[in-house]
Amino acid sequence: MNQPAIIIIQTGTPPQEIREQYGDLADWFSAAIGYSRSEIEVVRVFEGEILPPPNPQRVAIITGSWAMVTDKLPWSEATALWLRKAMEINMPLFGVCYGHQLMSYALGGEVDYLPCIRETGCLPVRLTAEAENEPLLAGYPQVFPAHLTHMQSVVKVPEGATVLASSEIDPHQVVRYGPNAISTQYHPEFTPLASKAMIERNREIFSGEGRDTDAMLEQSTDTPEATALLKRFIEQHLPRA
Repeated sequence: MNQPAIIIIQTGTPPQEIREQYGDLADWFSAAIGYSRSEIEVVRVFEGEILPPPNPQRVAIITGSWAMVTDKLPWSEATALWLRKAMEINMPLFGVCYGHQLMSYALGGEVDYLPCIRETGCLPVRLTAEAENEPLLAGYPQVFPAHLTHMQSVVKVPEGATVLASSEIDPHQVVRYGPNAISTQYHPEFTPLASKAMIERNREIFSGEGRDTDAMLEQSTDTPEATALLKRFIEQHLPRA
C-alpha cells in the first residue's frame, strides 16, 4: 500500500474542550492544506509513536505543542535527531510554533523563553528585506495578520538560515533553512474560532498578566496570507494534476 505523501509530526494536542469543539491538530492542518485525513499520516510523537524513516519524496509538517523545547523531553530530542537526518537528504519540512523552534534547535539554533511572558493574538507579521527573494512569499503584502500563541521563541537561528519575517516581539517569525525546509512561529492552521476559543480559555491568566482579553478576541480575524505560505509549500513539493 502506498504511503501518504504528507506526514504530520504531532507534538501535542489541544485541551479536551477545544478538541471536542474543533477537532485535533491534524484536523486543523488537514483543513488548512486542503488534504483529507486519508491522505495524511499522523505520527503522535508526544505519545511515543515512532516516525518512519525520512523520505525526500514525502513532506513533513511539524506541529505546535503545549510542551517546551528547552525541557528536552525524550520524544522531542528523538524528533530533533530525525529532523537532522531529514535535512541531510533534503526532505521537505515545514515547522509550526513548537515545530519551528524544534527545527531551529535541531539545526544548531537556540530557543528560550520570551522576555514578555508570551506573544498571543492575531498580530501583524512583517516581511524582511530577504523575503524579496523568497518565491513562496511572492505577491505578499509587506505586513499581514497571523495567529500567535507562544512563550518560547527562537532567539538565535542556525548558521546559514534566512529570516523572512518578524513581529514586534519576535524577530524570527518565518525562517528558511535550506531549499526544502522552512518554518513559522505563527500558526498557519489556526482559524479565528479556534484561536478565540484558546484565548477565552486563558482569560484569567491574561488578566493576571495585565492583558485585555476582549481586545484580543476582537482583533481575531481570517489570516489568508499566513495560511497560504503553508499551502504554497505543500503545492510546491506535491503538485496536483
